[in-house]
Amino acid sequence: YLIAEPMAAAIGIGLNVHEPVGNMIVDIGGGTTEIAVIALSGIVSDESIRIAGDEMTNSVVQYFKRHHNILIGERSAERIKIEVGSALPELDNPPPDFAVHGRDLMNGIPKEITVSYTEVAHALDKSISKIEEAILKALEMTPPELSADIYRTGIYLTGGGALLRGLDQRISMKTKLPVHVAEDPLRAVVRGTGIALKN
Repeated sequence: YLIAEPMAAAIGIGLNVHEPVGNMIVDIGGGTTEIAVIALSGIVSDESIRIAGDEMTNSVVQYFKRHHNILIGERSAERIKIEVGSALPELDNPPPDFAVHGRDLMNGIPKEITVSYTEVAHALDKSISKIEEAILKALEMTPPELSADIYRTGIYLTGGGALLRGLDQRISMKTKLPVHVAEDPLRAVVRGTGIALKN
C-alpha cells in the first residue's frame, strides 16, 4: 500500500487531510521537490520537479568555480548551504560570514575565502526560481474551490529545503500567500509514514 510523499508530509505536520479543505504542501527533499494540493484524503493536483537540495548544493559548487576560481567538494557546499544559505539577498537577522576551504583552480594550491549569505543567495537564485515556477504551475491547476481554501490556509513547506533562511518569505512574496515552515520539516515525511502505518 503506497502513500505519496506529500501526503505523508501533510500527515506528519499534523494537517487534517480527511477534511474537504484544500492544503498545499511543498516538500523540498534531496533529489526532488514535490508539490501537492491535498483534500479529502487525496491529492487533487501535484507537480514534481528534479530541483531540490542536491541541485542547490551543486549550484553552490558551480558558483565558487565560476566566481572565485576555487573548487570545493560537495560536503563543503552542503555546509555552506546550512551555515550561510539564504533565499534572499537581504535578511533581517543574517548569519555571520563563513570561511570556505577549497582548491585554487589557477595553481592547485589549497585556499581559504570568506563567503557571505548574500553570495549564497545569488548562487541559489536559479534553483529557487524553478521551485517558485512549479508552485505557481500547481496553483494554476488547482480547482477554484480549493484555491479559495489555499488563499486562507496558505502553503506548508516541509523537507530539508524548508530550512533555508528566507525561503518562506520569498515564496510568500512570489505567490502573495501565507507560507508556513513546518516545525522539524526534515522528519515530516517519516513521521507521517509512521502515523499512516499505525492507522
